[in-house]
Amino acid sequence: MKLSPREAARYFARPEPGRTGLLLYGADAMRVALKRQEVIANLLGPNAEEEMRLTRMHASDLRGDPAALADAIKARGFFPGPRVVFLDDATDGLADTVAAALADWQEGDAQLVVTAKQLTPRSGLRKLFEGHPNAYAAGIYDDPPGRDEIEAMLGQAGLGPIDRTAMAALTDLAMALGPGDFRQTVEKIALYKLGDDTPLTPDDVAACAPRSTEAEMDALIHVVAEAKRQEIGPLLNRLAAQGATPVGLCIAATRHFRALHTAAADPEGPARGIARVRPPVHFKARDRMVRQAQSWGVRRLEQALSLLIDTDLALRSSQRAPQMALMERSLIRVARLGAR
Repeated sequence: MKLSPREAARYFARPEPGRTGLLLYGADAMRVALKRQEVIANLLGPNAEEEMRLTRMHASDLRGDPAALADAIKARGFFPGPRVVFLDDATDGLADTVAAALADWQEGDAQLVVTAKQLTPRSGLRKLFEGHPNAYAAGIYDDPPGRDEIEAMLGQAGLGPIDRTAMAALTDLAMALGPGDFRQTVEKIALYKLGDDTPLTPDDVAACAPRSTEAEMDALIHVVAEAKRQEIGPLLNRLAAQGATPVGLCIAATRHFRALHTAAADPEGPARGIARVRPPVHFKARDRMVRQAQSWGVRRLEQALSLLIDTDLALRSSQRAPQMALMERSLIRVARLGAR
């Protein structure tokens, strides 16, 4: 039987021990692995490894011994409780082997959990599980987790219901991060709130969210555009420690100030000008950049762009001055222009 994404999320949270098998497939191996870990953990409980109720097999293990899969499913352990045989990285070449194991399955045997890469609708493995009366097939897609999945993660991490604004912050974060990073962030939030009974807030989410080099770079450029000279040094040092290059910083700053110049020069006003910038400005930064364009004006933005272009040429020349120091001096000079 085929599970829709919504049905799959519910099943992963409460898997049925009496099922014959489950096929998980998708292009993103990390997403597939996380769902496989979730369903096996919910099916077997916390001590499955110690009680030897989980058998792991790779597709390559069956090349010389196809019967090993059926033998593992039929094997009996010393400890009571449900058992799982996990077959990783299966392909359509194993469809007949898996079909024989499923056909021979009886109540009390181990449930077979199979993971695979992206499979087409014509795939033998997909047809096998989707057509089986007691097995499931679920495609794992690249969509970010929805509200139900996020709430399930929060529950597993020991966090109760949260308000709408905090959920919105988590939803935005889920769209920006990969599945593994987002799950780690939820666990980090749970540790951050350990022993704290106050409701989760967007500020809590922001405090625990990983900061990418790109986000740090955006923060630095906004500081320059808002003439906050005292904040340039610490942010620049942090970016340098993360591997940011002076040329990359100069390119990003030039792009930002060109967008401000486009907005400030628009005859219909900065707000309309920002909307015309290409590539589009992120909606969260739009109002902030409109205020910056209004504050700077066209003439001073042209001066800032001239300074940044000269800096870019100097960075790419054969001069021997320390490049990060040169970039820092340039950003401070630009910030001074904005403070006039």
